[in-house]
Amino acid sequence: MEQVKAQISEAKAASRLLANVGTDAKNRALRSMADALENNVETIFAENAHDIEAGKARELSATLLDRLTLTPERIGNMANGLRDVAGLPDPVGEVLSGSKRPNGLEIQRVRVPLGVIAVIYESRPNVTVDAAGLCLKAGNATILRGGSEAIHSNMILARLMRTAGEANGLPIGSLQFIETTEREAALILMRAEGEIDLLIPRGGDRLKKSIMENATVPVLTSLGGNCHVYIDKSADVEMALAIAYNAKASRPSVCNAMETLLVHDKAACKILLRFGDLLREGGIEVRGCERTMEFIAEAQMATETDWETEFLAPIIAVRIVNSLDEAIAHISRYGTGHSEAIVTQDYAASQRFVNEIDAACVYVNASTRFTDGAEFGMGAEVGISTQKLHARGPVGLAELTTYKTIVRGNGQIR
Repeated sequence: MEQVKAQISEAKAASRLLANVGTDAKNRALRSMADALENNVETIFAENAHDIEAGKARELSATLLDRLTLTPERIGNMANGLRDVAGLPDPVGEVLSGSKRPNGLEIQRVRVPLGVIAVIYESRPNVTVDAAGLCLKAGNATILRGGSEAIHSNMILARLMRTAGEANGLPIGSLQFIETTEREAALILMRAEGEIDLLIPRGGDRLKKSIMENATVPVLTSLGGNCHVYIDKSADVEMALAIAYNAKASRPSVCNAMETLLVHDKAACKILLRFGDLLREGGIEVRGCERTMEFIAEAQMATETDWETEFLAPIIAVRIVNSLDEAIAHISRYGTGHSEAIVTQDYAASQRFVNEIDAACVYVNASTRFTDGAEFGMGAEVGISTQKLHARGPVGLAELTTYKTIVRGNGQIR
């Protein structure tokens, strides 16, 4: 644990130097990191094999084992992700506003790095690369603490990136990886007030709950993705079916997948018979209200828990509602503030939905599956925030910075 504390101190010292590193140097370091991953594929595979073997011994699910497994394509994607981040505009130094006071003072708000960002995450080795690349491009020293399932994969990825980054101009200590999975190490990160400027959790509800209960440093977190699609009575049927099926079936295990479909009762007959066929063909289990079961025979009766649940699986809850008001009320009660969608041809209905739904991302006639930094043109992202301070939605480069006010004068006193 003393080593963990030393790493935090090293990162804090490095953050002050990193704030002065220019865009060209950061981009050069990121590209060198990408090359290091591609040039050491066999070494990465050897370490990843230890995690896969241990995962099988622990009887991890097929989904988790898939998330852990690194392939040439996945390593190539991680490397290209770093190159993409290098190609993004550098947010550091951007002038957000400026003015000149009557007394001659010149006042500017300028974007600057946060300082030290810690990321505590589970399972996916790609988070090691994505988080480090984004935090470093935004000028932040980074401390990574991955889960036990991917410890060997995470360690080799972090070591390769740290070596390449420091060889290309990044201050020593800019990238830290905590090489123990003991809980006490995570607690030290959560309570490193004055040294860690932001803590970002990436993982399940249990991890997020632990951090929210124990952290004394600022935390940027997500309540998960209990996302909804509401099909209004005026919706185009073909559009509605395509959006709803994509939102659920394209990748059920991710946080921007739809978990509950709401259908206006005047659209139910046109939508649910055909949607039931699509779900049946896609192997998706249905849990519906009593009226839903009239259209989808194999549907199970939904419980209160089903409306509350982020399934992250090929399971969907379906409810027929009598009005837009009822749809909005349902989402307001059960939604987690992630991504919500309406399918409608009624402009007034769409505007009410946009104005009244309190979520990070609100969609009109599009799938919730677009809630992603890359899809939004932001490049990679380190997560999706459902809170309102200081960032909301996909957390990209700009969200990994803050601003300072710079005041220039020529002798003014008050």
